[in-house]
Amino acid sequence: MVDAPASPAVPAARALLDALGVEIDPELLVLALTHRSFAHEAGGIPTNERLEFLGDSVLGFVVTERLYRDHADLPEGELAKMRAATVSQRALARVARSLGLGPYILLGRGETATGGADKDSILSDTLEALIGAVYLTGGVDVARATVFRLVGPTLERAAHLGAGLDWKTSLQELVAGLGMGTVEYRAEGSGPDHAREFTAEVVVAGQVWGTGCGSAKKSAEQEAAEAAYHALSAKAD
Repeated sequence: MVDAPASPAVPAARALLDALGVEIDPELLVLALTHRSFAHEAGGIPTNERLEFLGDSVLGFVVTERLYRDHADLPEGELAKMRAATVSQRALARVARSLGLGPYILLGRGETATGGADKDSILSDTLEALIGAVYLTGGVDVARATVFRLVGPTLERAAHLGAGLDWKTSLQELVAGLGMGTVEYRAEGSGPDHAREFTAEVVVAGQVWGTGCGSAKKSAEQEAAEAAYHALSAKAD
């Protein structure tokens, strides 16, 4: 395993494991909670990025399998939208906050100072890393049960979100139906790399119909698309 730095977060992680409802190998747990900013300041120790990569795949597989089994009447496109809504950065960050994950994440001083423990990107990435650690500790069945506990409610809501499954796709379909041409997104990032913030606006027929912001370009564009969708829907009505 990895030689992890001593941290006050590890003994206190009992509450996090209880919230997850599963046991994780202690060394994997530390690794899953180790953000690259902390690893850099600690002399280049391993980060949670490989576990995040694994957990992302496990999460996607489990959610896809459940959707396939539970919605035999839906086409691939609708299933893909439901999966995207369930495993999006914003959705996973909400789950992470419900677990109280933020305070357990090992962050460097810069990230800590800029509120990294509550950033959607860091929360969602760390949650995926934890899922990867659960898989390595307990195997696929334990990982499947854990994923269901974590994202099951989101998955259920996704079946009733309609246009909210994917605001960008829904907006494009609405604009096409209104004969207004194409949708253009203009996004800009600001701030240092460790505290990047994005703003986005949606332009249709030469007019700005919605704006959004977020710690990732995609989330800013989705927020802008949602605003534009409601504005254009109201105009159509």
